[in-house]
Amino acid sequence: MHRKVALVVTALIAMAFAAPVQAADPAKKITLKDPAGDDKGPGKYVYPTDPAYTAKSFDLRSVQIKDKGSSIEFKVTIGARIKDVWNSKDWDGNGFSLQFVQIYIDTNHKAGKGHTRPLPGLGSANFKADEAWDKLVLISPQGKLRLSSEVRYKAKKMRKDVVIPRKTKARGKTLIAIVKKKDLGQPTKDWGFQVVMQSNEGYPDKKDILTRRVNEIRGQHRFGGGHDSNCDPHVIDMLAGKAKGDASEARAQFAALQYVCKKKVATLPMIYPFK
Repeated sequence: MHRKVALVVTALIAMAFAAPVQAADPAKKITLKDPAGDDKGPGKYVYPTDPAYTAKSFDLRSVQIKDKGSSIEFKVTIGARIKDVWNSKDWDGNGFSLQFVQIYIDTNHKAGKGHTRPLPGLGSANFKADEAWDKLVLISPQGKLRLSSEVRYKAKKMRKDVVIPRKTKARGKTLIAIVKKKDLGQPTKDWGFQVVMQSNEGYPDKKDILTRRVNEIRGQHRFGGGHDSNCDPHVIDMLAGKAKGDASEARAQFAALQYVCKKKVATLPMIYPFK
């Protein structure tokens, strides 16, 4: 009798070792990196002169996307400590003042689906047809009411695909946003991402959504090194290359954002971490 029990136990142990091990889903936690010092748009953009815009405040360093069950957490880290220089709490804000991050997501990688134009306010820039975005997460200092109102009136055709986080906050050098999964979908290995670093503008142009433009000559609250006719991309930093943080990705960014007024439009590339 004991021999039979021993045989059964041995068989069960053998089956346990023989059973395939379920690998962790890599899409549960995605990390994208960006090199330091490339917060220059196409290569020549410079910060405004006001001391509020401290060095590295728009220098994207990493993005982490984490599946947390019913929600998805986004962590965007920059090169400087995030400050609330204009007391955002006084205007129903989220505890920081300067940064405005736009996270574009391609969920299918198919031409003919999604949007090739970015949110109004990024100037002259496009996505490729087969890299069009399907969802957009906004990490803004502005409260939900202001943000949703801007999208409703200035981006009607995009409105249903723009996701405003359930919660947004700043911690150290990192911006954190929590999004309901039902609003975004289940991340997969097919998803592509582009993370654009912009600056919050509380009094934007009537067609722009809370973005600070880049002019030819910088001013107190204007980035410089661009073009006054709005034919330039108003992108201070973004992901490029393989998003591994390699120095070559700075050159890739500068090349992608090159423009020639009335002739060449800047391209915002999607990053597909598993392809």
